[in-house]
Amino acid sequence: MGKLSPGSLKELLKCVKTDSSVVIPPSSGFDSGVHLIDDKYLVISTDPCIGVPKEWFGWLLLNYASSDVALFGAHPRYCTINLLGPPKTTSQTFLTIMKQICKAADEIQMTIITGHTGTYPGISTVVGVCTAYGIIEKDKLITPSGAKPGNLILCTKPIGLELAVNVALTKKKLANEIFGYERTKELRRLVKMQSCVHEALQLAEAGCVDAMHDATEGGLTAALKEMAVASNVGFKIDFEKIPVCEEARSLQRHFDLSDEQLLSMSSTGTIVASVKPTQDQQVTEILNKEGLSASFIGSFEKTKHQILFKDGKEMAFRARSNDPYETILSGQL
Repeated sequence: MGKLSPGSLKELLKCVKTDSSVVIPPSSGFDSGVHLIDDKYLVISTDPCIGVPKEWFGWLLLNYASSDVALFGAHPRYCTINLLGPPKTTSQTFLTIMKQICKAADEIQMTIITGHTGTYPGISTVVGVCTAYGIIEKDKLITPSGAKPGNLILCTKPIGLELAVNVALTKKKLANEIFGYERTKELRRLVKMQSCVHEALQLAEAGCVDAMHDATEGGLTAALKEMAVASNVGFKIDFEKIPVCEEARSLQRHFDLSDEQLLSMSSTGTIVASVKPTQDQQVTEILNKEGLSASFIGSFEKTKHQILFKDGKEMAFRARSNDPYETILSGQL
């Protein structure tokens, strides 16, 4: 999708100067940065929003970046907003989006500090960028590099749900054909599953998790691999225990997708977490209160091997992040 390859990103980041006050600098696999401010940490994340359903543009824009901050254990308290559009964009369009943003900010007790709005030649559609900020005590910080050998691997929502919801929102005819009319209507009401702010903060506050990552671009595959590399560990997962929504399986059959593509489906809002082995019950209770289920799909391991159990066989998990999200929504499949 939109992200650079790890190699290209590495080259890009070579230009960035180091600073002793920066605790988490720009790094592959880290969706937030962290720097010291007085005796606490400031967690910062920035994300674009483009090509999403217009009735949810502002809500998604705010929650994309806010979720990344929450995954580091910090409550997203402040943000900046940039809204850019082609010259034909009306002031009413910007106002509609801003009202959506303000409503979303109220839901998570967030304050908008500043931003920029304007129209420019060369831009073909409305683009939004949100930068979210959260302050956290030093000993409360959680990063993707905190996974420990023996920790359980948690998946909080079904893989592929984001893609199924967005197909239902943007390709209604196709969705009705694949999912059925009634289920398509239900999926269109599940947009807010694409935020993980509330459950991430609950898990962090309870001290149950050592690392968290959102299964966005590249899905479960990218999230697991990035956490393993950042934490210098391996993992073992059981294919049968991975929660995959039935609509994702329907898309797999309809478009003849591989299991690699299935596990790589962008699943924004789904947390992949490293859970202390004695905390599985507490995690389950926390998620149940949020109306979610806890799926424990394997464990992180001391060796760096990445193992998948499937059909009674153990094999190397060699899957690449082959996300079909963009090609399905663009009609290229």
